[in-house]
Amino acid sequence: MKHKQNATELLKTSLGVLKMKTPISVASGTFDLETLEFYDQNCLGAFVCKTITREPKKGNTPPRLYETEAGLINSIGLQNPGLDMFIKENLPRYRDVLAVPLIVSFSGSSIDEFCRMLEILEAQDGISGYEINISCPNVENEGIAFGTQADVVHKLVSRLKPITKRELCIKLSPNVTDIAQIAKAAEDGGATSLALINSLYGMAIDYETGMSRVKMGVGGYTGIGIKPVALALTYKTAQAVSIPIVAMGGIYDWKDALEFIWAGASAIALGTAHFVNPLAAPEVMMGLGEYILGKGLSIKDIRGACRFS
Repeated sequence: MKHKQNATELLKTSLGVLKMKTPISVASGTFDLETLEFYDQNCLGAFVCKTITREPKKGNTPPRLYETEAGLINSIGLQNPGLDMFIKENLPRYRDVLAVPLIVSFSGSSIDEFCRMLEILEAQDGISGYEINISCPNVENEGIAFGTQADVVHKLVSRLKPITKRELCIKLSPNVTDIAQIAKAAEDGGATSLALINSLYGMAIDYETGMSRVKMGVGGYTGIGIKPVALALTYKTAQAVSIPIVAMGGIYDWKDALEFIWAGASAIALGTAHFVNPLAAPEVMMGLGEYILGKGLSIKDIRGACRFS
């Protein structure tokens, strides 16, 4: 029992205003409540729901998923029931089932729409924070349109910050020239944490027919193949800002997770890993716990301590 309590204590971390019992969360759109039937949800430090938009979205036309040699091309297109239906049907279910903090991920088509959505969500109980998705490469006129220019990111976050005292996490795109500049703009605007990276642009083509493997052509590339890129951008961002980072991108096991914490992340999110291994989250928690307990360290001791010699 003492061994378990010590490991639990050492795994604690936090974002800006959100305390997490473990550094493990889930990437939006890759995980739902049904998966929690397989294990104790307390291995998670937070639960991030699928990104919602103001109005319902049917998503992109299939085919919209393709497994590559080292990851996944996805072109879902933010399929979701819309804000009103989310509040009416999804949110009560999350409140009933979740024993860990709920982070609501949402995206808008204008700064005013982002703000209005946040105002509506602020009136709801059972929400611990928000992931502001300004980085989805699979929809037009939303998401990534707000995440590629530092001045626009600063303006958006500056408008959102006065509306909430809950966690305000800005999800960044890797498809930019300088992610550190975008991250600093979000921090200066009032973000309490950052999430990165969202998917890279990716494409797959049938070599025999010349047909794209997904209907939309270019989609989002996730999975093990993007890990070195995600790791580098996590490190670069951590050097530029002082607010916590939730890192994601090719994290499949506890060793992957540990690398991102060494690079400067306060927490990690599992995404494509869930499609390969539904038990990824508890296995990552157990591996991290055994490592840091064996070393007599904590998440705080490891975070950002990457060495070069």
